Amino acid sequence: MPQHVVVREYNPEWMWMYQCEKRIIRDILSDNATAIYHIGSTSVPGLAAKPIIDILVAVKSLSGADKASSLFAEAGYEWMGEYRIPGRRYLRKGGDERSHQIHIFQSDDWENIVRHIAFRSYLEKHEDVRAAYSALKKTLACRFPYDIDSYSDGKDSFVRRVEALSLAEYCDTWDRLFIQAASLRGERAISPYIDAGTVSAAVMTESGNVYRGVCIDTACSLGMCAERSAIASMIASGESRIVKLAVVMGDGNAGLPCCACRELMMQLSPESRDIEILTDYEKKTTVRLGELVNKWWGSEKR
Repeated sequence: MPQHVVVREYNPEWMWMYQCEKRIIRDILSDNATAIYHIGSTSVPGLAAKPIIDILVAVKSLSGADKASSLFAEAGYEWMGEYRIPGRRYLRKGGDERSHQIHIFQSDDWENIVRHIAFRSYLEKHEDVRAAYSALKKTLACRFPYDIDSYSDGKDSFVRRVEALSLAEYCDTWDRLFIQAASLRGERAISPYIDAGTVSAAVMTESGNVYRGVCIDTACSLGMCAERSAIASMIASGESRIVKLAVVMGDGNAGLPCCACRELMMQLSPESRDIEILTDYEKKTTVRLGELVNKWWGSEKR
């Protein structure tokens, strides 16, 4: 039976549906998943959409994702392989009347990753474009209620034009920094006394270089935080001025540096209070180090 093309007004429950599925995907892929995104029209508040939750997953290894195909099948997904896009793994749930779609790309396939998140960001920011896209989709759904190919073809020129605009406008610095940090995260058993890698971090310097590190957890409190490990790598390379920091916690989300690492960064430079720290990767929210250490003891020395 042909897929029924239905376009509905935005439903806030779509975000909840995404969050539920994100937890399932994280459990299946574990440390192989570096980032998970809600993409497509259901990810944009106020945008009419086919009620299908599209999810993009960046992974360290596509072959590692392939090995999890049976686990996705148990979760109700049909594994479709590349399905017309080289370097992708496409999964769908619900058959022709599908409810969810997953698009898996390797973390270094930046072209495919950024075009999806840039497109979403552009629609979120531009109400006029969002309204035009909603109207176009409703019109096409009425004309082609059982012809998904004609529906998709009717959107093609609009999507390509907006995609070009979105890529020209979008700043992907936080995406690259977060994924570089997340790609390093992964549990490593070093010895009976030492584990490492459950938390990772990446710092960007004023020159644009990125330095990464993982936490080292030991018996007798001899380890170090991921951010301190990244800072040590930066200093060893002859730099000391940090402008951005991303810390990826054990659950795959962004986190704040510990108090000891905040103190270390404050002592690095008079400009350290301006360091931007990622607090929520999906929402791209940040905080300045000076806001976390607002009454620093060394201020009078500067």
